[in-house]
Amino acid sequence: MAELIADVFVSMDGFAAGVDVGPFFGYSGPGLDAWIREATEQPQLMLMGRVTYEALAAISSTAADEASTRMNDLPKAVFSNTLREPLAWKNTRLVRGDLAERITALKRESDVPLRSIGSLTLVRSMMELGLVDRLRVMVFPLTLGGDGREPAYAGYPRTGLELAGTRVLDSRVVLLEYRPASFN
Repeated sequence: MAELIADVFVSMDGFAAGVDVGPFFGYSGPGLDAWIREATEQPQLMLMGRVTYEALAAISSTAADEASTRMNDLPKAVFSNTLREPLAWKNTRLVRGDLAERITALKRESDVPLRSIGSLTLVRSMMELGLVDRLRVMVFPLTLGGDGREPAYAGYPRTGLELAGTRVLDSRVVLLEYRPASFN
């Protein structure tokens, strides 16, 4: 069965977005760029919800940089009950129906890992259903306070996690990798 990896990018105070912060909260650098390149070069089926699909498709489908070109080539599945086919972004299919059934089927059928990026509502639902095998949290060194938007963990179920790895990028961004664990 394929592994499902969920990537979430957050500020120190747990926001996934903020007012006037730009991509990667303004903390891009060679280490982060290399990690993104490594992550997108791995065989995978990208999972996303409608909002993330619309944002990424608008950027990547017309961009010519290396990361966008790779994103265009990766197979993608969008979970939405409001979008209609055909989807404009290359190599993207629409998935409807019961989330638990559909993701379980994808995990069973896929010969590559499944990976979500962003898509906070989708990740929360997958966590609630116990479908996430690895949660990777990229923590950026800033607090957004009143400028924070999209609290990353709002509505999450109580979930025990075991630290599976850490990595520091550009001497400031921390990648924390977790696997679900039972409560003691």
